[in-house]
Amino acid sequence: MTIRVLLADDQAMVRGGLRLILEDQPDITVVAEASDGVDAVAQARRLRPDVCLVDIRMPRLDGLQVTRALAGPEVADPLRVVVVTTFDLDEYVYGALRGGAAGFLLKDAGPALLVEAVRAAYQGDALVSPSVTVRLLRHLSPPAPPRDERRPALSEREIEVVREIARGRTNLEIGAELFISLSTVKSHVSAIQTKLGLRNRTEIAVWAWEHRVVG
Repeated sequence: MTIRVLLADDQAMVRGGLRLILEDQPDITVVAEASDGVDAVAQARRLRPDVCLVDIRMPRLDGLQVTRALAGPEVADPLRVVVVTTFDLDEYVYGALRGGAAGFLLKDAGPALLVEAVRAAYQGDALVSPSVTVRLLRHLSPPAPPRDERRPALSEREIEVVREIARGRTNLEIGAELFISLSTVKSHVSAIQTKLGLRNRTEIAVWAWEHRVVG
């Protein structure tokens, strides 16, 4: 198994640093680099990498626009995009997650978390920098749902899993917290996505905070 990665960042030194970190791993290879958003979208659509690492601030198309173009709700066959940025801003996080990103990582998160984010995205999971997960999602201040809006019929166990996802927990951590197996956690996550009409764990987390599932 080799995870094929596209790097999109307008700074050559940053791309070089990310490449060194990723290609030091035996299961990851960088198949392309892009210095602006238009080139990133074009190369991603042509090469279909397993994971796209995308910076927020780039010429021509910014990272949020690139994310929507490659992974947004209107995309028939979305790619897995992880936004990697220096800018710890609420609107960037919310825009990335709403745009279909499978993760949001700060550049100072460190090499280990970068590699973990790539592997998580490849496996269909999602990773958001721990320093961002709870604080930013909690303070996005989305409008409260209308009083007559009914939530989909999630079981009590599924609600517990949703809460843990919204807190940034991995499947292994959720299993340990709820005393259930990893395969059971994955089954619950799949059922939750189906019931809510969501595509990944990141969208589950956003849904949880919007609907006040997490206090």
